[in-house]
Amino acid sequence: MAQRALAGAKGAHAADAAADGHARPSAQQRDWLMRGLDQPGGKLPLFDRDGKRINERTIRACIEQGWAEPWFANPMKPDWLVCKLTLVGRKLVSGA
Repeated sequence: MAQRALAGAKGAHAADAAADGHARPSAQQRDWLMRGLDQPGGKLPLFDRDGKRINERTIRACIEQGWAEPWFANPMKPDWLVCKLTLVGRKLVSGA
C-alpha cells in the first residue's frame, strides 16, 4: 500500500476503494457503466436510452472513482468525453 501512496496514482486509490466495497455507484452511474459490458472494448455510451446526452457529472464521477477512463478525444466534438470501462468498473457492475 505504501508503494501506491508514493506513486501518487489517484485512480489506483479510487480503484482500491471500489474493490474494497467503500465506493458505490449511484443508480445513474451504474446504469451507464453496465451499458459498456456488451460493447467492444467496454465503450460507454454518450447518450442514454432516450437519446439524451449522459450528464458530464456522471461521467466525471465515474472517472474519478476509477470505474471509467477516457478512451480517445473526439475531434468533431472535443467537449464530449468518450470513455470505456476500466477493469475495476467492469468487475463492479458485472459482479465478478
